[in-house]
Order: sequence, then C-alpha cells, then structure tokens
Amino acid sequence: MRKRTRVNHPAPVTVPPDNRPLVGPIYQSVKFAFGSVEETRRFLGGGRAGFYYSRVTNPTLRQLEGLLAELQGREACLLTGSGVAAVTMPLLALLSAGDHVVYFAEMYPPTRAIIGGLLRRFGVASTMLSIDDLEGLERILASTPTRLVAFESPTNPVLKVADLERLTALSRKHGAFTLMDNTVAGVHNHGQYDVDVFAHSLTKFASGHGDVMGGAIIASRKLIRAMREDIVNLGPTLDPHAAYLIQRGMKTYFVRWEAQCRGALRVAEFLAAHPAVARVRYPGLPGDSGHALAQRQMDGAGGLVTFDIRGGLEAGTRFANALRLFTVAASLGSTESLVVPPAMQQPHGLEGAQLRWSDIGPGTTRLSIGLEDPEDLVEDLAQALGAACGTAG
Repeated sequence: MRKRTRVNHPAPVTVPPDNRPLVGPIYQSVKFAFGSVEETRRFLGGGRAGFYYSRVTNPTLRQLEGLLAELQGREACLLTGSGVAAVTMPLLALLSAGDHVVYFAEMYPPTRAIIGGLLRRFGVASTMLSIDDLEGLERILASTPTRLVAFESPTNPVLKVADLERLTALSRKHGAFTLMDNTVAGVHNHGQYDVDVFAHSLTKFASGHGDVMGGAIIASRKLIRAMREDIVNLGPTLDPHAAYLIQRGMKTYFVRWEAQCRGALRVAEFLAAHPAVARVRYPGLPGDSGHALAQRQMDGAGGLVTFDIRGGLEAGTRFANALRLFTVAASLGSTESLVVPPAMQQPHGLEGAQLRWSDIGPGTTRLSIGLEDPEDLVEDLAQALGAACGTAG
C-alpha cells in the first residue's frame, strides 16, 4: 500500500474482549462500516445490531444515554446539542397544527418563547398559567382538549416547586402528555412521578464544569421510538466528544450535587438573616413556600438560591459589581459560583397577571453555588451587600 493511501487507511487496532478500557473510548467517527453490503442491509432493515451514522446514534452517545435513562428511572434517552434542543425536539415531534399546550409563566424564557411564539406560527395554540394555579389547570384541561402540559420544577429562576403528583394526575386524567424540564432538579430526581418526557440541559449539573453543552430527552422506550425519526431528521445530535466530556462529568455528579446543596443552604440561611435582603427563595429553607413539596419530592434542594435585594436594579448592579468570587455569567451548575443580577433577570414577553405570576421583581438576583468553601462565599456576599446597600451582615 502506497503512503498516500496508507494515511487514509491505517491498520486497525483490535482490543481483545477480555482487555476492556476502564474509561469508555470516544468514537469520534461519523460513519461505521459492516463487512459486506448484505450485513449493511441487514442492519438498515433492523435485522442486526450495530452503528451506521453518528447523526442517528454513536457508541459514545449510547453509553451516556443508558446512564442518564437509568438515573431518571426510564428506559431510553436521546442526546441533543443543547438543553434548549432537548426541550424543543419533543414539542416538535409530539405536536401538530390544531393541538393545544398548557405552559407556565415561571418557566425558562426560551421555552416560553418556543411555545408561545414559534409553535403558534405553526398552528399550535397555547395557554399560559402560573405553576401555583392547579385549579386553573384543571379548568383549562376540562374545557379545552389539550395535547401537552409543559412545566419545570423547581422553576428557573424563582425556584417554585410544582406539586408533581397532582399536576401529572390532572394531565393524565384529561389525556395530556407531560413534558418536564428537570434541569434545576438534576438527573436523579423526580423519576418516581408519572412524567411522560423529561428534558435536561446537560450543560448544567451533569457536565458540571462549564466547558461543554448538551441536552437529554428521557422517556419510555415506546415514546422515544415514536419521536426518534423526527428528532434524528431534524439533526440536533450531540457530538461524541461532548458526550465523552459529559460522561466524565457524571463521575463526580453526586459529589458535586451534595456539596452544592450544602453550600446553597448555608448561603440561603445567611441571606435570609441579612437586612439588605427582602426575600430569599430556596426550597431547602424551612420557611420557603415549596419546602414541604421539595422535602417529599427531591433528593437535595439544589444549588440555586434566588433572592430580592433591597434597592432594586441599582442596588443589584452595585452588588454584582462588588462580588469577588461570584462571576456575572449565564448558566448554572458549574464548579464556579455565578450570579445573574436583576438587570439581566427582568422578564420579557410577559404582561399583566403573567408578570405577577413570574414573581420576578426589580431586585431579583439568582446565585448558582459552586464548590468554593461556603464560608468564603458568605464573606463575599456580606461585603458585596454592604457595598451595595450600606449594611453589614
């Protein structure tokens, strides 16, 4: 074989069956081949196992899919290139023109935009409620044939906790699918509830290091099979190297989750006692409106703490600028602590009652707690609040 040919056809390396790598390899290949046309046709006809094209699936993705499905208590998973794609793909695969969706004002803004904007352009009607208004949900479901109820818990950013048992029971009673963005609660929570489709941004707690994006759609094998063709054809598949990095992040997932929950509780307790803070939202606090539900539904209250700073937008800006350990940045769940100040938090596309339901005020500030020592974080928060509001704490 001449050198120009050999560089495109290197000799393969075969790993013996009893000599497995301890860490799963990255299958950084778009294409997979069989030994003959006949075997290729057998695979394409469903007659044998294997892989063919990485937009459909890939061994590296398959390993991560199996892990996430098991943690979420479901049978199957599809990986996507971002969390928003993980929310959007089931909406596109499950809905048709003329269908009706119920969603909530407290949801992640891109999800609201997709349901209330993009889907409306394609003939999908929708009704927005507050996640607290289960009576209103029942009235809508009883009066309007509804295909899907989309929600999240705890909500981002104000951390309201949905009553999952009641919400899913109402949806099932009236024949509606449920789609839950479970990102803030992590991939190990809420599998015991009758949720049809879970969506996750793996960019957050699953990856954990702020260096890779990804999403996951997790459901029964039957439902994933029903959505797979549409989703594969739309092409949001995660890259194998990104899947490998997320798989690596998952090895420390529970260690990080538990440490971030402890840090978040310490921060929330400090903020709740500070005179510059009007209100703290954290389900781990006994006085929080969602505490009882979170205790019943979740393992750990999560790594986000949201609070309202006295003095509104201006005080919130001074506070964020004075922080030394918290970085002003989007996203959450990474090892570094982050802050989204009020100036970056104000809701768009909501009006009237919807604004009240969102529960975002002029001083609403979201913290994502990382892996720093909680006492260092508290000291940083104390000096920043003092600089912003002229108080000590």
